[in-house]
Amino acid sequence: MSFTSLFHPTRRGFLIGAGAAAGLGGLVTPSLAATLAEIKTRGVLNVATEDDYRPFEFVKDGTPTGYDTELLNGFRPSAGFKIAQDIIPWSGILAGVATGKYDMAVTAVFITKARLETLDFTSPIADATSYYAKRKDDKSISSLKDLSGKKIGVQTGSALLANLPQLAEMLKPTGGKLGEVVEYQSYPDAYQDLAIGRTDIVINAHINLQALVDEKPDVFALGEPVAAKTYIAWALKKGNTELREYVDSYLLAARKSGAMYKLQKQWFNTTFEDMPAHFVPA
Repeated sequence: MSFTSLFHPTRRGFLIGAGAAAGLGGLVTPSLAATLAEIKTRGVLNVATEDDYRPFEFVKDGTPTGYDTELLNGFRPSAGFKIAQDIIPWSGILAGVATGKYDMAVTAVFITKARLETLDFTSPIADATSYYAKRKDDKSISSLKDLSGKKIGVQTGSALLANLPQLAEMLKPTGGKLGEVVEYQSYPDAYQDLAIGRTDIVINAHINLQALVDEKPDVFALGEPVAAKTYIAWALKKGNTELREYVDSYLLAARKSGAMYKLQKQWFNTTFEDMPAHFVPA
């Protein structure tokens, strides 16, 4: 994979227009988020997915792939209905679920207290502890205390952005403080700016940053945790309990059979077999 292809944002407009050809099971049709019974009656579950959050979901040779995509594909044969999937920018996904445009967000959504006010979450699908990544040749950063005053790149509207006060608290004992925060619509853009020195660090889930470092070990280095342990899951509209339990039955069965851990090993080179069945942040 070239340096350019790693950071170049994929073209969502093309993918939305070519959903059937890309194996998405058909495009989402406008509707309100439905109950499980309504979904079974109409025969379609409407979901939204990103296309540039590697290794959870991204596009390769015009086809959606990644951990979430393969985990969702495992659900299709036993779901009892078709799954129609839109690939859209992250900024529209959670709002689309909360307002009922989509029945579920099939992407790496961090479970947070704030999001639990308007959303429900499935059983966790992976650990999502936040870390930082830096340029490999940046000798000014060797530990957490060195992050004081550094320029931080993070995705706008993300849980990583909301978690920055935790990093501020971690810096206080050494007299440190948060530096300037730069928000990005997509992480590929954030990584690009980090590589060329426009920011000093990027904060993301450990999984994503490890994938970045594995792909470009000559450019990036992985740092330390910058927030408390947390998890990611798929998101549904608040109160859609029967649908959540239905999807959970698949996810928990995938743990029991080992299918989920096989995918984790494939995409993350590790497994998270100690995940709770359900997670509510403190």
